[in-house]
Amino acid sequence: MSRTRSTDELEAYFHNAAKPRSAWRVGTEYEKVGIRRDTGKAIPYSGPAGVEAILRRLVEEYNWEPAEEDGHIIALVRGPAQIHLEPGGQIELSGEPCQNIHCAYGEFTQHIRELLEISTRMGVVYLGLGIQPFSRLDEIEWVPKKRYRIMGPYMPKVGTLGQRMMKQTATVQANIDFSSEKDAMAKFRTAMGIAPLLTAIFANSPIVEGQITGYKSFRGHIWTDTDKARAGMLRFAFDPAVSFAHYVEYALDVPMYFIKRGADYIDFTGMTFREYWNHGHNGHEATIEDWDLHLTTLFPEVRIKKYMEARSADSQPPELMPALPALIKGFLYDADCLDGAWDLVKGWTWDERMEFYHDSHRYALAARARRFSAADLARELIAIAWEGLKRQAALNDAGEDETIYLRPLRGLVERGKCPADLVLEKWEGELHHDVKKLIDYSAYRLP
Repeated sequence: MSRTRSTDELEAYFHNAAKPRSAWRVGTEYEKVGIRRDTGKAIPYSGPAGVEAILRRLVEEYNWEPAEEDGHIIALVRGPAQIHLEPGGQIELSGEPCQNIHCAYGEFTQHIRELLEISTRMGVVYLGLGIQPFSRLDEIEWVPKKRYRIMGPYMPKVGTLGQRMMKQTATVQANIDFSSEKDAMAKFRTAMGIAPLLTAIFANSPIVEGQITGYKSFRGHIWTDTDKARAGMLRFAFDPAVSFAHYVEYALDVPMYFIKRGADYIDFTGMTFREYWNHGHNGHEATIEDWDLHLTTLFPEVRIKKYMEARSADSQPPELMPALPALIKGFLYDADCLDGAWDLVKGWTWDERMEFYHDSHRYALAARARRFSAADLARELIAIAWEGLKRQAALNDAGEDETIYLRPLRGLVERGKCPADLVLEKWEGELHHDVKKLIDYSAYRLP
């Protein structure tokens, strides 16, 4: 006889994550694509100049602690910070939750300094781009993480671009806190409405496999045909009565990838979490730990876990990496600025939102919504976030507030440009489609 379990425990997971305003932090996740300087090709995971060798040297020289699977290093930990690997060897710093962007910026610059000190000696560079620009999928080695052995083969069953997402793309992501369900839903709704605008502002992936794709953010476009059940915009976010219960209902009906028991990942592809929650599967009963893991496998533009993640931005050149968390903190951590950001997009229909979403991938700041260009809206959003950061008044040792991290972005947007525009202008102009010149233009340098 079948049973139906209450979802109260699943909703409580989110309610219990609420924090008082004084405890709010900002977390930032920075992914970077690494290449061989001499060839422009993605660095492999294995080998003397591969990702694992880089991680091993970080352990030896900078006191990181390794995490292993099957004898391979697949992550590093040092205090509250972690370094993770994406499936194609993209190296991600998952920073500590910081009170302010000054803290996040300090951590990021230290990470880049350590990474480049090691990688430069190995002939490896990192590009300030949101996608591998020259390597084909079959040229990129899979990172030997157990979860990727399940996710990789599943992707072609649910979309045409999922393995591209896994192996070629890189993002910068900001994670924020909430004080209550009401606060969380106001941030969720606003961040989801603003998501296509974030894509446009930070578009930075126009060249793939050595060719101009026709998309300013090809990374953003990839998400539209990765897995429609778990990625993209969420319509219910704009329901005036949206609640944690809505997100629970959505997550329950997304097909699973796996559960974890001990060190092993068990393939659960094709089964929704609702089916597993109510009926179990192959002798396993669903736990709240399974729910926590399942939530990490959902990929909407704004994701809710024990904090909220803004996931729409391409990875950036280093001078623009802190701009994403600064922008998010500016308009989501001040009540008036939160309302102001929502006012930019609140009147749109769902069809208008989706048209803008798709156009933002192709045209970035030249996309239009009603009578406004994305560039117009971006200038307004930056002005709102600027005011928010001024009000929050978090100062560094030099007495500067967090608006210093928005200045390069503001200057770019005031010219109507996104990072992809600069890349394309260079590629079509003085770089003359020269791989090595693009590497020199976009490579990270020691801070």
